[in-house]
Amino acid sequence: MSGAPVGSARPSGAARRDGVRTVLVAHPGAELYGSDRVMLESVAGFREAGWRVVVTLCDDGPLVGELEALGARVVRTRTPVLRKSALRPAGFVRLVADTLVGAVRGLSLVRRTGADALYVSTVTVPLWTLLGRLARRPVLLHVHEAEASAPALVRRALALPVLAATGVVANSEFSVGVLRGALPATVRRATVVHNGVPGPGHATPARERLDGPVRMLYVGRLSARKGVDVAVEALGELVAGGCPAELDVVGAVYPGYEWFEQQLRDRVAELGLSDAVRFHGFHPSVWAFLADADVAVVPSVVDEPFGNTAVEAVLAARPLVVSATSGLREAAAGYASAQRVPPGDAAAIADAVRRIRDDWAHVRAAALEDAALAADRHAPELYRRRVAAALADVAGGV
Repeated sequence: MSGAPVGSARPSGAARRDGVRTVLVAHPGAELYGSDRVMLESVAGFREAGWRVVVTLCDDGPLVGELEALGARVVRTRTPVLRKSALRPAGFVRLVADTLVGAVRGLSLVRRTGADALYVSTVTVPLWTLLGRLARRPVLLHVHEAEASAPALVRRALALPVLAATGVVANSEFSVGVLRGALPATVRRATVVHNGVPGPGHATPARERLDGPVRMLYVGRLSARKGVDVAVEALGELVAGGCPAELDVVGAVYPGYEWFEQQLRDRVAELGLSDAVRFHGFHPSVWAFLADADVAVVPSVVDEPFGNTAVEAVLAARPLVVSATSGLREAAAGYASAQRVPPGDAAAIADAVRRIRDDWAHVRAAALEDAALAADRHAPELYRRRVAAALADVAGGV
């Protein structure tokens, strides 16, 4: 990738000669975590609906190859991304610089690609919503962020781009509720489209008998907000209480947060759990880890707009222990094999794992039934049709 469009980016006027409309997709990262995969499904939906797709990213990463495999063209464009680091002086200076450079390059990109519409995959890249409207293009904004516990000023700032968008889709009712609390006027234009989550193809039943340690699995970012440290403490509670257990950790830290992983490893050693915890790093596919697991834990301690990792566990027919908070409630609703626990409560997680162990035959069977239910709820083809319809709605006859 480079700062110029790759492949099929065309001058305005040439882009429509073949009768194919172009959508410019703006996304901040290039990894393969939850929001990245949702954007990938959106692109698949646009391609299936006949759109030419150009995707602008801030970075290089594994997402690029996945996008190109779908027939999308990828461009690297300097863009301001709203992060907590922007609250520090150096971070704020970089944010301003990225905004100035990004505005010029971004507006040029909109025109060069001949984009008929923009799809902005997150409120954390608000410049693209504004550039789309400045260029008189319709903009579909996808809201994945929902922190009801954040300061009111932060929530309003994140909600402001919604006012500029032509249309809005949100990944959960919880996300819409947070928008409503921040800026009530925003919810009139918001439609809920639950994430499409591809499954493993075939859900493999968990092992019939729990011989040996209970195999726990954590999938996700290694960060305090995701609660992976709480999962470690829960493992310690189980082992100390005479319930043999192990924990596999699949995921990595954000660059610059390596200190958190070291802190986590130090705590594992301090608890005497070095032989019971395995750190696997990031893996683009989690299905092999879920197939080996008995129980998946999603122990987030702060608000989550939804919970793709929770849905993935259910799709894999694995019992789930999940924080009873925010969008995670929505993601885990209606599944008999899911145990809900207070956020940040290691003892409650340990108790939930014990309950699953003690009622294993029943919970294992319920997890298989839940997998079929989740496959219907979160079928990627359903999501693709709905998000493509939302784009067509805002684009109208352009």
